Amino acid sequence: MIDVSIIIVSYNTARLTCDAVASVYHRTRNISFEIIVVDNNSDDESVALLQQNFPSLRIICLETNIGFAAANNLAAETARGRYFLLLNPDTIVLSSSIDKIVSFADENPRYGIYGGSTFYGDMSRNPTAGWNMSTPWSLLCSASGLSSLFRDSRRFNPESLSWWNWNKPMEVDIVTGCFLLIPSELWHRLGGFDTRFYMYGEDADLCLRSAAINRFCIIVPDAEIIHFGGASESIRADKLIRLLRAKTQLFRKHWGNVGSTYAVIMLKIWSLSRTIVFRILTLFDKKHEGSFRSWQKVWISRREWSRKAEHVGVLSE
Repeated sequence: MIDVSIIIVSYNTARLTCDAVASVYHRTRNISFEIIVVDNNSDDESVALLQQNFPSLRIICLETNIGFAAANNLAAETARGRYFLLLNPDTIVLSSSIDKIVSFADENPRYGIYGGSTFYGDMSRNPTAGWNMSTPWSLLCSASGLSSLFRDSRRFNPESLSWWNWNKPMEVDIVTGCFLLIPSELWHRLGGFDTRFYMYGEDADLCLRSAAINRFCIIVPDAEIIHFGGASESIRADKLIRLLRAKTQLFRKHWGNVGSTYAVIMLKIWSLSRTIVFRILTLFDKKHEGSFRSWQKVWISRREWSRKAEHVGVLSE
């Protein structure tokens, strides 16, 4: 058995996916690994470029876009590693980071899911490598705007890791799926991703289910990557709607009827308050027009992303 199977799900990110794969080969020296790329029916040159630049790469070409969760599950069926590493196509692996995170996992097997540090393209800190699960208080802070006003406050923005100094490993509730290491035995025990999460939310759900059996999540700061973010989601409003739909799914699955009802109300208030704030800002500076239009669309679409349909409603275990 090899040490780690690196799974990359690609959709219209040809150049970025090639750069991500190249960074794995260039900066992973001390462990055995395989790379499996699942192409979610891209209509760009993704498959051709990967085949041209990496002839020995395992590529699964799909005829339809089955979503992020299902694509990872498909790759995991034939993956041979002791660990699975989920890696976004819009990432660059830095400084032997895969070696480091696998080494940490071997030395600390009591955890279930491992993440690392993420940076933006300009190498400024991107705190979204992990986060903490929402609470009634954190949702109130978001809805009222406190989390935006005090972004670096642990009290008023408790879901974010923006307050942390990243100087030693720390347990978190959620490791983001852009760089997520999990033992293959735990992945199979949990049944992989819940495919009813089409895009977004599947990583949070996996982490919560892992914690429920006392296999908690931890961030390993010296395992570093660049994450450019949102490469396959170019329209801001559409991305926000997908995110809110996933949040609604997550609350309805893990919080029950009363808790999820409160959570969805807070999400709606949050979208309305952002719409109002950006509308006011546009009166003074037109550069906020795009943000206002995006949040306005999110608010208008609230029934869509919060409805209790089968694919966004209560999920049974």
